[in-house]
Amino acid sequence: MNRIFVQPERRKGVRGALALGLSALLIAAGIGGATAAAADYSQSAASLNATQAQFSFTPASPARYVDIHYTGVPGVGQQNVRMTDNGGTWRHTVGSLSAGTVLDYWFTYEKNGPQYDTPHFTYTHGGSGTTVASPTFDPPGGSYPSARSVTLSSATSGATIRYTVDGSTPTASSTVYTGPITVSASSTISAIALKSGSANSPVASASYTIGSTQATCPAQAEVPDFGPNVRIFDPGMSAASIQSRLDADFNAQKDTLTAQFTERRYAHLFKPGVYNGIHDNVGYYTSVAGLGQNPGDVVINGDVTVDAFNESDKGVALQNFWRSAENLAVVPSSGSTRWAVAQAAPFRRMDIRGGLQLYPASYGFASGGYTADTKVSGQAASISQQQWYTRDSSYGSWDGGVWNMVFSGTSGAPANTFPNPPETTLGTTPVSRDVPYLYLDGSGKYRVFLPSLRTNASGPSWANGSTQGSSLPMSQFYVVKAGDTASSINTALSQGCNLFFTPGVYHLNQTLNVTKANTVVLGVGYPTLVPDNGVDAMKVADVDGVRLKGLLFDAGTTNSQSLLTVGQAGSTANHAANPTTLQDVFFRIGGQIAGKATNSLIVNSRDTIIDHIWAWRADHGNAGTYGWTINTGDTGVVVNGDNVLATGLFVEHYQKYQVIWNGQNGRTIFFQNEIPYDVPDQAGWKSPNGLNGYAAYKVGDNVTTHEAWGLGSYCFFNDNPSVNLYHAFEVPNRSGVRFHNLVTVSLNYKGTITHVINDAGAVTPPDTRPSNLVSYP
Repeated sequence: MNRIFVQPERRKGVRGALALGLSALLIAAGIGGATAAAADYSQSAASLNATQAQFSFTPASPARYVDIHYTGVPGVGQQNVRMTDNGGTWRHTVGSLSAGTVLDYWFTYEKNGPQYDTPHFTYTHGGSGTTVASPTFDPPGGSYPSARSVTLSSATSGATIRYTVDGSTPTASSTVYTGPITVSASSTISAIALKSGSANSPVASASYTIGSTQATCPAQAEVPDFGPNVRIFDPGMSAASIQSRLDADFNAQKDTLTAQFTERRYAHLFKPGVYNGIHDNVGYYTSVAGLGQNPGDVVINGDVTVDAFNESDKGVALQNFWRSAENLAVVPSSGSTRWAVAQAAPFRRMDIRGGLQLYPASYGFASGGYTADTKVSGQAASISQQQWYTRDSSYGSWDGGVWNMVFSGTSGAPANTFPNPPETTLGTTPVSRDVPYLYLDGSGKYRVFLPSLRTNASGPSWANGSTQGSSLPMSQFYVVKAGDTASSINTALSQGCNLFFTPGVYHLNQTLNVTKANTVVLGVGYPTLVPDNGVDAMKVADVDGVRLKGLLFDAGTTNSQSLLTVGQAGSTANHAANPTTLQDVFFRIGGQIAGKATNSLIVNSRDTIIDHIWAWRADHGNAGTYGWTINTGDTGVVVNGDNVLATGLFVEHYQKYQVIWNGQNGRTIFFQNEIPYDVPDQAGWKSPNGLNGYAAYKVGDNVTTHEAWGLGSYCFFNDNPSVNLYHAFEVPNRSGVRFHNLVTVSLNYKGTITHVINDAGAVTPPDTRPSNLVSYP
């Protein structure tokens, strides 16, 4: 968000004509479900003649139906067909084939009520037949305290598996798998599956680290040195001395023109107690937090404020990025706290004993925002905020709505009235887990609290007493400070340490590898990780319970394939009971430096919770750091894992699809997007299907179940206003893929979006009015 300065009266109270036309061709017959187990079925494909092939599927137990899905027939899109039952084997014949035609196919089948999806298979007509399904590993690769018995299997019935345990590539002469493999020392198993008449499977590998979870982090200080950029305040300090320090930091971080891309970073941490007459104006790259176990342990009789502070802001808060407030009680000096922010500015675990104003004092526009686990005793008012998401909170009341206001698990939220006014309200949040946070215990030692997982939550986790969960001593955290390198950080991780990042900019000449289950990586003051020489900044193994919070990934000047990857490709382990969480994790390509990254975030692990991220390809910044061929980035977020939930997904300005969601059973609550401003011409900006532009949110063609609520996508083709985007949301036409409450807007009428989703929804109207769609299909 940068250059949109529409006067408030042009948007305030505007409700665009509701576009309700939709195309609802239902190709798939049922709603998709869990991933199938290889033992549930056998399948095959065989050539019948020069132009036809027969596909067969035999479930282990009777099925009420079996559907086949396939792509690759020349001139025909994806087909979804109910197969014919023939004595327990379901068959379907595909025609219009020729020698060399390659089909990608998979099945959906019923088993005792639930529905299951198989992996994908490949068939080459006139070639070697099907490709054998790659072996899978149970348990999956990862870190384990003791030896493990590993079972290999292939979804292709009758396949033979051959494997190696030394990391070498398996061949047809490698050891034949005959039963479980005992892994008693750290090693990598690589395997292929073979079957006569079929092409060999791709190689699959899983790495096992045995005994690593027993590694003990070398004892760290329980009252550590957090370095010079962490300010720790005590209620025994004079108000004047505290205010002097706060003012000095604010003056350094205040200015939108000079501080927005500075390398200075600060954290303001308040020990438990009462602080009178304190006014913390929060500038760029500043985190404000209480050090109590619950928000009420730190009370500020005063203010924690963000506003359109600068003359250059012209009364708007569209660039109030990268700042946060957390775990405090505030008794506002004037009755209301003002938090007029844009993206990457979370407001968490706050106890506001008064009102909350989410707009500038000037009533100029802001482009936020996110609130979670917070109580506001008075009214929360958005007024000129373009969009906002609130999760698991409590408001005395709510006022306001411009385009897209979304609430889940929030008492005092308005009714679900989208689009007039544009409020989307869910009674609960399906799955949530509040952020890890630093606090002081009764003996004056620092610990990190780890809130418990909640399902169908409503209201703050601390509303009826202390937040439920556990804690870790700081003796188990390696404190990352100036001077640390990727090598020293990786050493700490390999020793079993958690990480506590202090404010600063950290250049990485190697990937940070988080391999152990339940590792916590916690940052304060917007610690920034910059990958050098094209490495990926961080990779998280497909293990239980990793928590990442409070990090900014800033792409380096040599292209990285991904800034953060969670889980290895093909990850299948179930983490529903203890998922990995990404919270207040932000990504930037350009602006500070001329960064490049093909993808910002790739999520392969199942059950991951993405809770408030902003992935941003810069549209402004330091000279020479942004432009169509300078800060290049294809896609902000790629989700391959099943059962992933996003609560608060902000993704902007990437050059191709902003979000690609390939996993089954995905859910998103609140999505905010801007299409890239700097598309140079239409001819060079067309998606693979030949349509104008790339959708902001693409659900993969093979997905059978996906659901999303409260989504907005805006265009501002400032460099070439003749550019058009055909649709903002691109999804398979299936009954299990459902979208609720969508909006598109052409900001200042710079270019157009023809449809909201697929071929449904009206073109964006002039005068920055929205095109709304209540549901699809």
